[in-house]
Amino acid sequence: MYPPIEPFHSGHLKVSDVHDIYYEQCGNKDGLPIIFVHGGPGGGISAYDRKYFDPEAYHIILFDQRGAGKSTPEYCLEDNDTWSLVSDMEKLREHLGVDRWILFGGSWGSTLSLAYAERHISRVLGLILRGIFTLRDDEIKWFYQNGASYLFPDYWEEYVAPIPEDERGDFITAYYKRLTGTDEEERLRCAKAWSTWEMATSQLKVNSENLLRAQQDTWALAFARIECHFFINKGFMTPNQLLNDAHIIRNAKIPVTIVQGRYDVVCPAKTAWDLYKQLPEAEFFFVHDAGHSAKEDGTAKKLVEACDKYKKIISKN
Repeated sequence: MYPPIEPFHSGHLKVSDVHDIYYEQCGNKDGLPIIFVHGGPGGGISAYDRKYFDPEAYHIILFDQRGAGKSTPEYCLEDNDTWSLVSDMEKLREHLGVDRWILFGGSWGSTLSLAYAERHISRVLGLILRGIFTLRDDEIKWFYQNGASYLFPDYWEEYVAPIPEDERGDFITAYYKRLTGTDEEERLRCAKAWSTWEMATSQLKVNSENLLRAQQDTWALAFARIECHFFINKGFMTPNQLLNDAHIIRNAKIPVTIVQGRYDVVCPAKTAWDLYKQLPEAEFFFVHDAGHSAKEDGTAKKLVEACDKYKKIISKN
């Protein structure tokens, strides 16, 4: 990965009566525009996320989605949905005077990148996607109800602990009731349990730094509340919408790269393979020693390679 860099500009953009989003610009202002679309939803950006891109070649844009990171108000669910986030990306693009850009997103970031591309394909130069998530019912049930639990039974016990036995037939609904409830102590306990489950399972080997992150009050509340809000509302999309509309991307003949950890249990490889079937001209890479996280060595290497390739084959004009 590239060395750490600092933004040459950062700020907040008012995108609605409720929300302001935080954004950063790094690298070369006159370079090839690329936008980093973070995961979660609710995860936010970090300094680490700037390191996938050659700062001499790329105009690197990062932003915190509504309610996440440095965006305000924090962990707010009001007016927070997929299509509002797509609209925010368009407002940010126009605000920064960018004509077209490459979308770089993993996990929920791949979801939002696909949603944006299918609605604003004329503004997309290419897609670099990792850990594909399309928010179908089976994907949610696998991770939050029954599936990944068979692989991580120890951490699953911690995830189910805050929920009474008689509500465990639908963990999304049970968690949503508590994450949006008025009992602040219960809300925080549930936010940390939810976040710990995902942080524990996101890498092939459990990463203690991830677990510590899940214990940070504000981060856990944003991550858990916003994720659960999107999931209980089925991503504010019709069933299978992103795969059904993938032909929009294919017909545009833009380059697409898909990087998928073979042992990703958060967003299992079947979803990435389903997307690849809809975009057969895409580059597809299995990383055979990785789980879900973009920070695992093999995955990070493939993502950097893709960015290095795109800077040579794509003209911003």
